[in-house]
Amino acid sequence: MSTASKQYKTLKLTVPKPFVYHVELNRPDKLNAFNRDLWTEIEDCFTSLNSDEDCRVVVLSAAGKLFTAGLDFTSMVELGQRLANQEDVARRCKILNELIVEFQDSMSSLEKCVKPVMCLIHNACIGAGLNLITAADIRYCTDDAYFSVKEVDIGLAADIGVLQRLPRVVGSASLVNELAFTGRKLDAVEAKESGLVNRLYNNKENMVEEALDIAENIASKSPVAVQGTKRSIIYSRDHSVQEGLNHIAMWNQTMIQSEDFMNASVAQATKGSVPVFAKL
Repeated sequence: MSTASKQYKTLKLTVPKPFVYHVELNRPDKLNAFNRDLWTEIEDCFTSLNSDEDCRVVVLSAAGKLFTAGLDFTSMVELGQRLANQEDVARRCKILNELIVEFQDSMSSLEKCVKPVMCLIHNACIGAGLNLITAADIRYCTDDAYFSVKEVDIGLAADIGVLQRLPRVVGSASLVNELAFTGRKLDAVEAKESGLVNRLYNNKENMVEEALDIAENIASKSPVAVQGTKRSIIYSRDHSVQEGLNHIAMWNQTMIQSEDFMNASVAQATKGSVPVFAKL
C-alpha cells in the first residue's frame, strides 16, 4: 500500500504537488492535542514516507485554530490505571520507560525520515508540539504563533526531544534554559530572531501556499543529492568536523557515480535544459 492511500484517525495526508506530501495534524476539535493515536500515527506516517519513492519532501502543518495545545491529558487516564495495577516500582518503571521511548521514537521519526520535513506553525505550539517541530528540517510560522516548553508547568522535565534538539536549533543555552525553566511563551518575532523559525507570514494560507512552492522546488532536484544532504547535515551535527568530512567522503564515493550527478551536471552546462530524476 502506498503512503498516499493510507487512512489515519488523527492525520490528514494529501499530495498537492508532484513528490510533495502534505501531512496535517487533524484533531481540530481537540486543538490537535496529542493522544495515543496521534503519537502512534506520526511515527507510522513518517516511517512510511521515509521509504516511499513517490515522496521527496514532506510539509507538516495542522488543521483548525492552532498548531497544537500539547498533551491530551484525557489519554493519561489509561496510563494511570495501568500504573495503579502495579504495586512494584520496577514494573511501574518498565511501563513508563517503554512509553517514554515510544513517544521519543514518534518525534524522532521526522529526523530519521531522509526526506526534508518542513513544519508550518500557526497560533499555539505547546509542549509536545515544540518537541515535534525541533525534529524537522525547516520551520516557518505565522505572526500569531507562539511556542512554549510547557512540561515544567505540569511538574515534569521534558523528555521527548526538545531539551536535546532546541539548543542545537537556536544556539543559545541561556535562552533554552529560560524557556525550559519558566515555561513562558516565545512569540513569533523572538522565534525568528533566535533561529527557531526562518520565515514569518501574516496568515496561514499564505504560509502554506509559499511553503508548497518551496517544497516543489526541492522535490524537482535530485533525490540522491537532497537525501544525501540531509543525512550529512544530521550526522555532522552530532560528530566532529573531521568525522563529518569522513562520512560524506565515504557516502559520495558511491553517490557521485549516480546518473543524477551526470544529468544535473549536463543540465547546468547546457543552460536551460531541465533534468528529470528517477524515483529513489
